[in-house]
Amino acid sequence: MGPRSTSPAVVALGGGHGLSASLAALRLLSERLTAVVTVADDGGSSGRLRTELGVLPPGDLRMALSALCDDSEWGRTWSDLLQHRFRSDGELDHHAVGNLIIVALWQILGDTVGGLDWVGRLLGVHGRVLPMSSVPLAIEADCRVDGDLVTVRGQSQVAKAPGPIEELRMEPPDAAACEETIAAIREADWVVLGPGSWYTSVITHLLVPDLAAALHETSARRCVTLNLEPEVGETDGLGPTEHLELLHRYAPDLRIDAVVADPSAVDDTDRLALAADRMGARLLLRQVSRGDGSPRHDPLRLATAYQDAFDGFWGDVGTRA
Repeated sequence: MGPRSTSPAVVALGGGHGLSASLAALRLLSERLTAVVTVADDGGSSGRLRTELGVLPPGDLRMALSALCDDSEWGRTWSDLLQHRFRSDGELDHHAVGNLIIVALWQILGDTVGGLDWVGRLLGVHGRVLPMSSVPLAIEADCRVDGDLVTVRGQSQVAKAPGPIEELRMEPPDAAACEETIAAIREADWVVLGPGSWYTSVITHLLVPDLAAALHETSARRCVTLNLEPEVGETDGLGPTEHLELLHRYAPDLRIDAVVADPSAVDDTDRLALAADRMGARLLLRQVSRGDGSPRHDPLRLATAYQDAFDGFWGDVGTRA
């Protein structure tokens, strides 16, 4: 399955491993692919660089670049270098080489997007990687613990929330979106949300005012990719319907056109279809998981599902709606 000469312009939003999964699939379908990456990470190597240097956390941006690297010896080698982590008893321990390269380019160029574009050229990436905001963001959540509301702050803490999350906020609440990101969304044919950490990598994009406005106003069609299982802490106990309802809660006026879900991960198909319908979407049930039983998306299967959504084929035998 190779890229088409008339491939659609696709913007994929997310962060971490979830965004890498959608990018691995979408790169098989489109030559015009843009990854929009959350910049709220405050843990690990990214968090240390963010705290020490006051820069955007580079980790999720690095992972997106790696997911789009050229499938050649050159691209794979540079991708491996980008992902390599030091092991030592000193300050470099667990720092990813790619994080250091990205931050160094930001300091040399004084240009966040320009630095990412230079790394993309080095890797021969298929597409472009952009941050969702031009400033580092912080996530704050109110969790219900033993009947009381407890506030946790920071992506690393929200990801392991001590109880069900009742409210999610972004600091600063009026953070500006990256201009290039807004332009890409407005010019897209399709926008893809998910899979990924639902609160900290997906819903976060709806909490940046300019970004949310662009997602509402774009003429692009919108596709939501649901996770294969809940995440312990962040969405523990929530099924696919609840995930979709959470998205609707934070963006009640956002129209969705397609919802991609794996049948093995859906407990109540009719209920999920109704939730999709309330957002204006059709439910596309396809096996998109790997065949080894792990809760990971298979790039080729997910690409096929996206192609069906883009082409408007919804039935089990390719019946056009």
